[in-house]
Amino acid sequence: MDVEPGADEEELQEGGPNSDSDLRSGPGGVQAEAHNHLHQAPPDIRVSSYCDYQRKVDGSTDNPYAPFASEVDWELAQWAKLRNISASALNDLLTIKGVVDKLGLSFKNSGELNRVIDEQLPSHRPAFVHHEATVMGEKFDMYARDIMKCIVALYGDAEHARYLCIVPERHYADADETIRLYHDLHTGRWWWDTQKLLEAKQPGATIVPIILSSDKTQITLFRNKTAYPVYLTIGNLPKSIRRKPSRQGQILLAYLPTTRLEHITNKAARRRVLGNLFHACMRMLVQPLEDAGLNGVDMMSGDGVWRRCHPILAVYIGDYPEQCLVGGAYTGDCPVCHCRHEDLDEFPCTASHRNAEDARDVLDCLGSDDFAKKCRDANIKPLQHPFWEYLPYTDIYESITPDVLHQLYQGVFKHLLSWLKDACGAAEIDARVCRLPPGHGVRIFWKGVTKLSRISGAEHKQISRFLLGIVVDMPLAEGRAATARLVRATRSLLDFLYLAQYPTHTTNTLTALDDALASFHAERDIFIELGFGTTDNYNTETTERLHIDFAKDAYRATNHRDEYPQMTKWLERREKVLHHANYVLWRSQQAKIGPNALFAHHGIRWEPPDLSCPLHIKMTLHPTRKAVPLAEITSRSHYGATFFVAALARYVTEYVNPTLTSNQVEQLLPSFRLPFEALPVYHRVKFWNEAVYGKETLDSIQAHPRSVNKAGDIVVPARFDTALVRSIFVTGLRAAQVRVVFTLPQKAADHFFRDIPQDQRPPRHLAYVEWLTKFPARPERDSRLYKLKWAMTEGGRLASVLPVAALQRSIHLFPKWNGAVDLTWTSENVLDKCDTFLLNVYKDPRTQFNVY
Repeated sequence: MDVEPGADEEELQEGGPNSDSDLRSGPGGVQAEAHNHLHQAPPDIRVSSYCDYQRKVDGSTDNPYAPFASEVDWELAQWAKLRNISASALNDLLTIKGVVDKLGLSFKNSGELNRVIDEQLPSHRPAFVHHEATVMGEKFDMYARDIMKCIVALYGDAEHARYLCIVPERHYADADETIRLYHDLHTGRWWWDTQKLLEAKQPGATIVPIILSSDKTQITLFRNKTAYPVYLTIGNLPKSIRRKPSRQGQILLAYLPTTRLEHITNKAARRRVLGNLFHACMRMLVQPLEDAGLNGVDMMSGDGVWRRCHPILAVYIGDYPEQCLVGGAYTGDCPVCHCRHEDLDEFPCTASHRNAEDARDVLDCLGSDDFAKKCRDANIKPLQHPFWEYLPYTDIYESITPDVLHQLYQGVFKHLLSWLKDACGAAEIDARVCRLPPGHGVRIFWKGVTKLSRISGAEHKQISRFLLGIVVDMPLAEGRAATARLVRATRSLLDFLYLAQYPTHTTNTLTALDDALASFHAERDIFIELGFGTTDNYNTETTERLHIDFAKDAYRATNHRDEYPQMTKWLERREKVLHHANYVLWRSQQAKIGPNALFAHHGIRWEPPDLSCPLHIKMTLHPTRKAVPLAEITSRSHYGATFFVAALARYVTEYVNPTLTSNQVEQLLPSFRLPFEALPVYHRVKFWNEAVYGKETLDSIQAHPRSVNKAGDIVVPARFDTALVRSIFVTGLRAAQVRVVFTLPQKAADHFFRDIPQDQRPPRHLAYVEWLTKFPARPERDSRLYKLKWAMTEGGRLASVLPVAALQRSIHLFPKWNGAVDLTWTSENVLDKCDTFLLNVYKDPRTQFNVY
């Protein structure tokens, strides 16, 4: 399957981020056309699973909302169950005189609504069943679902039918098929290798890769109550579907016991029993996979096609303690190889990879006199029947995946930040942080970052976007050479962190990942010399997000006494309502998409993961300010468009007289007059990609002066973002600061372009920008960031008026500190006071991919 090495020319013209020559492009992504069959219904549709659901709810052609009486009846029920409305609040609403009768509701209180959902809405997913685990005479509760029914529900969901990946595929970035592409599970080697093993024994097999994740989470701020959810999804779904809770690609499989076994007084024995309890509960959950994975089971996908499917555990997602618990590794050691705690800083790593077959051989000795010794020699805990012991085609150590959230952001990056704080000084770091210019996706920590306590993964992610700009030019007592090494070490680690999160990898980017890690290890001794110590797909960030829906929200819906039966029932009802909502949408769209439509259309289609995603500008219908006086627009204390009149005159003159030379245009400018004294102004330009991301704002540019209240206090600071611009005035892409986004009044447009037909006139939305210099041929040596300065002309900065469509995306600039920070700089004025900058390629993953 051929894949583009970069954005094509059409994408560039529509707002793609790659430069023709000034910037080095990223490795590119998968062509959308490669998966056009995923945008359509499969050719061998038998029947949508919604048809069977319709028969179960007895939905007539007259009432698509059945078992609810009407659209209002259904909408109110949906609102009550999906908006976390308490039962008492709903009862209070329904007891208001006339509400039930005037709305024609089929239920009079929360209890009646629950009965409708429980008894009349078909169950799309299996119910939870209560189990008990007994440990030394004490019983502990576990609530679990049948794993095979969960897999059938995910695999057979009509909303998933168009996304299912049934066979492994190889994707390439070049026509010669030398550069392999990896993104979703079906493009990796595991599926190919497992498919070969299955085909050799049972031809015609369809693999259903099982992805499990578990993580204990606190569900109350007080009383220290916890939940231990286990989540399940299938690798046949693209990761972009799996990681969005709204797409229902994940299912809560179980709540494991959360006991600490405090009745066991011996700490070593307690730890061992806790591990064995986990594996006993997990084994009960996954035991049906032992036969189904080996012999297969007939399953129907949401399009009505039956296949012999083999559900096989492929991936286990967890943080480091969970990885050690699952694989039996000792805390401190590597969970996937035999590297000991004291050797973790060695690079390259020479330790052998753990092997599940070797582990099984050792654990089979359970009950023998030397069992504990054999486990110690094999560097594995003495587990009693781990849950993966008899799972076919499963190597648990191959299944354990890297964790970007905990291992990179909350692990390595956390230590990097601590080292830099000690090396550079907390005061200087904080002084620089609070003087960074604002930008889309870049959070300004007004009080610095060194005094933050309990920094979250999201905060570490935000700090990573500007950390390199803080370290550049940092004065160290050890001299410039030490600063250069510090910059190189920081940049290498950031490269590794960003590369590790690419949604699509090629053999080239995997090599770059190895190079970034090697580069960091080559420079990491700088932290030792300074005296401060030694060194997208299966991210637990998804699991952390699921905790909100499946654990914390579920707990809040209970009366906090004997909560698990209430939590499971709340989840079951919620899942029924969500599935019925998709069914209602499917019914309502049949007139448009045909009676045999497979699924409901939500306005978003799946695209292969691609960081070079083209962006399209979205403007508000009405301007932010309807009439801004020209005096404000040109005043440096307001919008700061100093040369606005001259720039607009030049733009209009060149548009009306495209054949004139520059000198001829300049001769006409003195006679130019403006037929207005105020302009409509917009304060924000949004970038969307509705086809893939819906109405999500992927990027934005803001341009507005500060806003103050009646007391004179600043409510909103001034902000004039910088952007990449593609224009007839420059070759390729060039950086500029956006000062004003405006539109011409109709009378002014008629005055300027009276001899030009309406359909040939300039676009409605225009922008006044001030240019920075062209990108240099090469970035800075140590930071590998491009250095820019203000482009100057006689009297001030070089400025232009151009169509808003010329703005390609926002960018973020680091001020060139040149030693200790200038205390007169602020986040609000740094772009005006500083004259030299570095382009921040770590602003967000898309910028790093396309620009770096």
